[in-house]
Amino acid sequence: MSKKRGVSAEEKRTRMLEIFHNSKDFFQLKELEKIAPKEKGITVQSVKEVVQGLVDDHLVDSEKIGTSIYFWSFPSKVKNAKKRKVNDLQNELAECSKKLKKTEDAITNESMGREPCDERTEVLKKLEAMSKQEDALKKELQKYRDSDPEYIAQLKTEIEDLKTAANRWTENIYILKSYMKNTFQVENEVIDQTFNIPQDLDYIE
Repeated sequence: MSKKRGVSAEEKRTRMLEIFHNSKDFFQLKELEKIAPKEKGITVQSVKEVVQGLVDDHLVDSEKIGTSIYFWSFPSKVKNAKKRKVNDLQNELAECSKKLKKTEDAITNESMGREPCDERTEVLKKLEAMSKQEDALKKELQKYRDSDPEYIAQLKTEIEDLKTAANRWTENIYILKSYMKNTFQVENEVIDQTFNIPQDLDYIE
């Protein structure tokens, strides 16, 4: 025996709208939870979700009066909603058409003077050749940089700065080793092994 197919979400929305449109009346949620299962086969558990979805899509109106919330929808509501949707899509299409036209015009303007021709092709070839020549000259210049007095002077300054920094850290290590030795009575060899300190650690001349 085949299993009974459940009602799809879209079908539930259609059936729920039929309740409103056929009656042209106002309902509270508890009333719809009684009517929908009997007349339209919509489970009571899904009534609230279906109604809220229709309200969110502006197909059903709702209003709180006192402590109660009433829902209603007339056939013209759906018609107006569809009309509004069509207008929105038409406006969106018009806006896209404007952007497309603007882009096409920009492409046309940018293409002016760039049409393929013998002169432009020749210029592009010269540009490519000159770019390659520039790269070659930069590489050649780099070879002679090692003999540049300013570059050598800069290297010497950087080397001195690095030596100073290295010796400063060496001094810090010696201070820490002395502190640990005097405070915890630990031998130099143990400290070196524990912290992977080279035995030949010394200042750089």
